[in-house]
Amino acid sequence: MTQLRFALAQIDTCVGDLNGNASSVLQFTRMAALNNAQVVVFPEMTLTGYPIEDLALRATFRKAAADKADELARTLEKEGLGDLYVVVGTVGTSAVTDVDDKPTNRLVVLHGGSVWSTYDKHFLPNYGVFDEFRIFEPGQRSVILDIDGVKVGVAICEDIWQDGGPVAQLASSGIDVLLTINGSPYEEGKTHTRQDLAVRRAHEVGAPLIYLNQVGGQDDLIFDGGSFVVDADGTLIERSPMFMEDLSYFDFDSAAEHQQVGAIDAPRDPDEEVYTACVLGLKDYMAKNHFTGVVLGLSGGIDSALVAAMAADAVGGTNVQGVSMPSMYSSDGSKDDAADLAQNLDAHYDIQPIEPLFKAFQSQLDLDGVAAENLQARIRGVIVMAYSNSKNLLALATGNKSELACGYSTIYGDAVGGYAPIKDLLKTRVWELSRWRNRAAAAGVGVGGLKIVGNENGEQECRSKTV
Repeated sequence: MTQLRFALAQIDTCVGDLNGNASSVLQFTRMAALNNAQVVVFPEMTLTGYPIEDLALRATFRKAAADKADELARTLEKEGLGDLYVVVGTVGTSAVTDVDDKPTNRLVVLHGGSVWSTYDKHFLPNYGVFDEFRIFEPGQRSVILDIDGVKVGVAICEDIWQDGGPVAQLASSGIDVLLTINGSPYEEGKTHTRQDLAVRRAHEVGAPLIYLNQVGGQDDLIFDGGSFVVDADGTLIERSPMFMEDLSYFDFDSAAEHQQVGAIDAPRDPDEEVYTACVLGLKDYMAKNHFTGVVLGLSGGIDSALVAAMAADAVGGTNVQGVSMPSMYSSDGSKDDAADLAQNLDAHYDIQPIEPLFKAFQSQLDLDGVAAENLQARIRGVIVMAYSNSKNLLALATGNKSELACGYSTIYGDAVGGYAPIKDLLKTRVWELSRWRNRAAAAGVGVGGLKIVGNENGEQECRSKTV
């Protein structure tokens, strides 16, 4: 009888930060060792961050990543952790000589003070947000790790999404566990798709499947974590939380007909899931680009209200700068709503009337038609960017997907911003998430007292009330 404890280290990495990512690996490995883990598993391209895009094409970076893996293996050995098998992702090289050296998406196993084994990803996605086929060379061999008598087959993300390839080869090899490391971006409803796929692959290889996924935001991508393990018969036996770093465990027992069920995180409400994804994306974008605060225009409308709420949940209301920019056409209700929202979020709030600026432009340019209609938005964009530059704040755009799809926004106006938290939300979804946020506020979740509503006439307004 052989038992093997796997630690599922679902961590948040940063592209290019070899030192920071290696430090996280070391930190989580230490914790896993304290809980008697023998194998510690990290996400796809752990050391380099993911996706690294053209950074992989730099030979100097590939060399630095290889050196960092070697250094990390030696550090683990020095700390008495060399007996563990630490599985991390990184960028590799497809050749021995510098002449035909090309990057690969690589899995390495650190053990005994060195890189003990390697595996290169076979299937390189080239659709949607992925551009790997252009960047990497595909792997050519399947790999089975013999860990204390347990045969562990390995794969990287897309390798299990495509029929054939390494999984088909492993299916005829009598493996005990299929281990796959992933950098799978968040999509609404994708949780079930991943699990259904994992069940099929577990049946195919006749063994439990470990799906270890990355978590965190990287530029405009959000990785949701949600790592899990399914048994050979498809039973879910472990699921990690979504949208947060986590260290969970799977205890494999070769003598057991069915593996023991461990911790299974409960599914999230669909609206909570999407809202949390937006907050995490904004929070990580700020952290990884060294912003500590945001600025946005507060119009009293539902879009800017939801974005402000997300920003407050991401970095705290005191790090949110709201700017009301009323014109001669702004209603008192809209101005009051914006002020109440800022107060409830504990956000900074300034009023910058744009009528004098509008008249100054018109006195010189005498605009009419579309040019005149867009002038107010462009004046507001200038003010938002002035705050951004002068206070070192990240400017947030508040446009939603329906507006972008219809072209219902003004370039250099309300489209201004370094990050757009709700750009992938249709207008109907904006309302749904606002209603969810209201319910969460009533339950005491997140920023206290936030209430986002539309008035009886369906106007896009936000009213902050004490719940």
